[in-house]
Amino acid sequence: MAHQDEALIQPGERSLTYGAYLHVNELLQLQQPLTEPSQHDEMLFIIIHQVYELWFKQILHEVRLATVAVSRDQLIMLNRVVARIKSIQTILTSQVEILETMTPRDFNSFRDRLNPASGFQSYQFRELEYRLGCKEKNYLKFHAHDAHASKILAEALEAPSLYDHFIQLLAKRGFNIPEAVLKRDVTQPYQASDAVLAAAVKIYQEADRYYDLYSALESLMDLDEGLLLWRQRHVAMVERMIGNRRGTGGSSGVKYLTMTLSKRFFPEIWDARNWLGDAQYGDTKNRSATAEQNQ
Repeated sequence: MAHQDEALIQPGERSLTYGAYLHVNELLQLQQPLTEPSQHDEMLFIIIHQVYELWFKQILHEVRLATVAVSRDQLIMLNRVVARIKSIQTILTSQVEILETMTPRDFNSFRDRLNPASGFQSYQFRELEYRLGCKEKNYLKFHAHDAHASKILAEALEAPSLYDHFIQLLAKRGFNIPEAVLKRDVTQPYQASDAVLAAAVKIYQEADRYYDLYSALESLMDLDEGLLLWRQRHVAMVERMIGNRRGTGGSSGVKYLTMTLSKRFFPEIWDARNWLGDAQYGDTKNRSATAEQNQ
C-alpha cells in the first residue's frame, strides 16, 4: 500500500513553493535584537509587535473595503467585513497576554535600548484612526522624518472617513442631516451632531423598519468597542510592566495611554444608548425632534 505522502508534488527549481510565496526567508531575517549581550525576551517583544503591524495592515485592508461598501449602500458587505475585523481584534487583545509572560525585570533588561522608539510612532495605527474618523493633524509631525509614512497619513487625513461615508448614507436614506455636517472639512476632528444622534436613535427605536441600518450601527459599535477593549488591555499591561514611568518615546506612559481610552470613533452610536429604553421613550422622541429642529 502506497504511503499517503507519495502523491505530494516535489517542487522543481522554478516551481512556486510555500516559502517563496510567503517570502519566509526574508520574513525570518526581520527580527534583529539590539541588546548586547542579547536578552532572551527581546525576540518575543520584536515578534509580537511585528505581528501587530501585520494585523494592522490587514485591518486597514478591510476598512478600505468597508468604506467602499458603505459608499455603495452595501451594508451586508459592511457587516461581513466588520465581523472579520472583530475576529482580528480579539487576536490583538489576546496577544497582550503573551507579552505578560515577560516579567518587569525581563522587559527592563532591554527597554532602555528601545529609546526613543515607541508604539506611539506606529503610522499604520495612526492611519487606522484617520480612516475611521479620528483626525488629528498634530500627529503628522511625528512622522515628518519618514516620507512614506507622511504620504500615507496625508492621504488618509484628506480622505472622507468610514464614518463620514456612513453619515452621507444616512442623508441618502432620508434622514435630516444638515449641510454643515455633510460638507464639513474632513481633515478636521469630527464634532458630534445632534442630527446624526437623532437618526441613530430613530434607527434603534424602529429597528424592524431600518434593520439593515440597525445592523450597520451595531457593526460599527463592534468595531469601536474592539479598539477600546484593546486599548484597555494594553494600558493594564503597560502599567504592570513599567508602572507610572515615562514611555520610551517621551510620553507620560500610562497617564497618556489612559487618556486615549476616552476616544470614540462613532460618538453618536454610543450616545444613542442614553436615549433608549421604555422609561425614556418619550424623552427620546422629544430629543430627536428637538435635534432635527435645531439643525
